[in-house]
Amino acid sequence: MVKFYRKRLGDMLIESGLITNEQLTEALSEQRVNKPGSLGKILINKGFVTENRVLEMLEQQLGIPFVQLTTSMMDPEVATSIPFHLARHYLVIPIEKEKNRLKLAMSDPLNVPAIDDVAMITGCEVEPVLASEKAIEQAIDQFYGIKESVENALKFAEKKEDELDPVRIAKLVENAPVVRFVNSLLNQAASEGASDIHVEPKEKSLRIRIRVDGILQDVMTPMHDVQPLIVSRIKIISGMNIAERRLPQDGSFSIRYKNRVVDVRVSSLPTVYGEKIVMRLLDKDKMLLPIEELGLSKYNLDNFSRILKSSYGMIVVTGPTGSGKTTTLYSSLKAINSPEKNIITVEDPVEYRLDDINQVQVFPKIGLTFSYALRSILRQDPDVIMLGEIRDAETADIAVKAALTGHLVFSTLHTNDAPRALSRLVDMGVEPFLLTSSIVGIIAQRLIRKICPQCKIESQPSREELDLYSYYCPEGMPPVFYSGRGCALCNNTGYKGRLAIHEIMTLNSEIRELMLSGGNMEQLKKLAVDNGMITLQQDAFRLVQEGVTTIREVIRVTFEGN
Repeated sequence: MVKFYRKRLGDMLIESGLITNEQLTEALSEQRVNKPGSLGKILINKGFVTENRVLEMLEQQLGIPFVQLTTSMMDPEVATSIPFHLARHYLVIPIEKEKNRLKLAMSDPLNVPAIDDVAMITGCEVEPVLASEKAIEQAIDQFYGIKESVENALKFAEKKEDELDPVRIAKLVENAPVVRFVNSLLNQAASEGASDIHVEPKEKSLRIRIRVDGILQDVMTPMHDVQPLIVSRIKIISGMNIAERRLPQDGSFSIRYKNRVVDVRVSSLPTVYGEKIVMRLLDKDKMLLPIEELGLSKYNLDNFSRILKSSYGMIVVTGPTGSGKTTTLYSSLKAINSPEKNIITVEDPVEYRLDDINQVQVFPKIGLTFSYALRSILRQDPDVIMLGEIRDAETADIAVKAALTGHLVFSTLHTNDAPRALSRLVDMGVEPFLLTSSIVGIIAQRLIRKICPQCKIESQPSREELDLYSYYCPEGMPPVFYSGRGCALCNNTGYKGRLAIHEIMTLNSEIRELMLSGGNMEQLKKLAVDNGMITLQQDAFRLVQEGVTTIREVIRVTFEGN
């Protein structure tokens, strides 16, 4: 048994000024009548105090360390060393064991009965540590779901994977453990703002990662035996064929998270160790932003708004995969949409359904390609056309000609900066004189990580970083530079959330003349800058000046790979 400091949580919160006597009385009254859970949980649910404030206060006053639960660093055997009903009842989970000492993650470390019960069952001396309730719940669902799933998988592990009956697998994956694990994984990804979930089979394990703010992070590495069950569960809910494991497949489904619907696109790929699954999470609330919330500087916002007022011509958004191009396109269509306009899109895939806009999904297997759909759209009396991507010469030629004949055309390309979009279209076979007559503007963009607001501290860049900053910002250094120390909120990365940076190029008479005379990309870029274009690097260093991001992040996003 352990001895523990028994000062009441309510008294500690009042002494810290986090709640009032009246709020404590109200919460205690509800606890006596309804017995819905711990006092801390009641106070948090009623909005009297945040969970982070409670955890911070407990860490400071009790000297109990706060830990960020990272399932990839936890031993499954230690995590499941207490019965599931005990972990769920008390909302606790063991995270580390050394000899006879067990470290126990708890959201309420003043829960002495929980500590005593765990000590009695394990025979260990229990050392409580603080963790958020949400993180503990996710860890419980994942580890206990995996434990039961592995036990089920081992029942037929003597059979080769190719011999497993799909009907038996389908029945098995409908059991609670597998369902609970997949649901927990999806909720964790949604709660952390992840864009993708990767389920990757290895020779002796299963690697699970999520992409947060553009960076892949390990979540956990369960045993390989559970791989067929997890993959089959995902394939079933996404409408894929679980019996087909030799060919790539695509599917989709939706989940509800915090009263909003998140669409999930699923892709499977056969590898030498089994099927790899990637799930892309698409949150409509993050896709349909007003153009004022796209992260444009005032200067770039004025330029972009002026471009959107064009009645015809081509507007190209360029950047690598995952740079927010689709969000910019959707926000642009939303900004110019009106009852007087007929707007038609051609996409692959249609990521979100937009009200009052006609959207076409390409289907190459039956011949409905971008170019074929675009030809048909031109007979539908469109005012505005949006092409998800210009992929070939035929599509580029039709799009340019549509822009020249009185239509406003939006599309995307994959190039490193705005001037190179012109070069890419010329390489596709579009004549320069057609481009100079049709292009209204080119917007190049990237997504750059923001410093975590909770662990933001002053920092000193390296000499090389300062030299680079001075080159792009000759007007002088800011009074102080910032970086993120790393904390629970940002999963110890020092960054939380992303913001777009932009490079907007408009074609004036000088740039058109240079293009027609055969000017190269370096000459075009220099002339565009001389005419007022802010480069991606300059826009990124603006965020360093404002204390939003770091020089290291600017280098990663705008220099590496360019």
